[in-house]
Amino acid sequence: MPSVLVTFPAEAEARSALASGLGAAGSAVFLEDASERQRSEALEGADAVIAWNPSRELRAGELERLGHVRLLQLVSAGANHLPFDRIPESVKIASNVGAFAEPMAEHVLAMALALAKRLPQKHAELAAGGFHQRPPTRRIEGLVCGILGFGAIGTATARRMRLLGVRIHAVNTSGATDEDVEFAGTLADLDAVLAASDIVVVALPLTKATDGLIGARELGLMKPDAILINVARAAIVQERALYEHLVANPEFTAGIDAWWVEPFSGDEFRTDLPFLELPNVLGSPHNSAIVPGIIEHAAGMAAENVAAFLRGEPVRGLVRRQDYA
Repeated sequence: MPSVLVTFPAEAEARSALASGLGAAGSAVFLEDASERQRSEALEGADAVIAWNPSRELRAGELERLGHVRLLQLVSAGANHLPFDRIPESVKIASNVGAFAEPMAEHVLAMALALAKRLPQKHAELAAGGFHQRPPTRRIEGLVCGILGFGAIGTATARRMRLLGVRIHAVNTSGATDEDVEFAGTLADLDAVLAASDIVVVALPLTKATDGLIGARELGLMKPDAILINVARAAIVQERALYEHLVANPEFTAGIDAWWVEPFSGDEFRTDLPFLELPNVLGSPHNSAIVPGIIEHAAGMAAENVAAFLRGEPVRGLVRRQDYA
């Protein structure tokens, strides 16, 4: 039976989900359980690897020893953190697309409603002793939501937005979708989508094409009272450009879940610019996907994808190395 090496520390529930997802297609071997001798054997004998962040979970030189591995399956939905130059070219790489879409879509909706109803600002006014019912807040019904990245997260967000009467403008790689949208286009249509949207949701992967995609020019195309929500990767939006736009346009609001310096990258969380002092910013600690049971769910989906690969079936989320720096 094919050996599937799991490199991240897995609790009992995640182990059960991994075993269930693999079924009879492969047998999970947990690196954290291996002795030094077993570790070497596990690395050499693996047909596939399931990892969160292999550059952290494996020691120096171990990634390069995976040339016989046929698939590196991520538990995370993003792949921008991978050291592609250290992973043998023969190894296929798959991201865990869709694993976190539903809770992230709920988070987007919560941020959109909070910012449209100006809840952070009204809370601050009350805390300061003010009681100002006017100016009125916004109705979300009838607004246009531009969703940049219309994969699993984008479509899950659109389904929730449509229930509230929001019109959807979608941007993806093909410019087409079977979802009920008012407009579908590609990044070539970015300017038009930004200009038309009352709410812009960033749900794109961070690639060479999207790094720094939203800068001062793009922000300037948006409506003065637009809402920008980023649940993807911070680097898609230029940090200083966003801060300066928020300062200059107090009616413009931003919901930020993904930050430019996070503990995930090995650093302490910090903001180089005082975003959290601005009344028109609503922040969260990159926890849009973190709900009970999500790790087990994501691990199970990753294992199911590996099982499909081992059976010779189509695989979700195959990564194109040339898209990444």
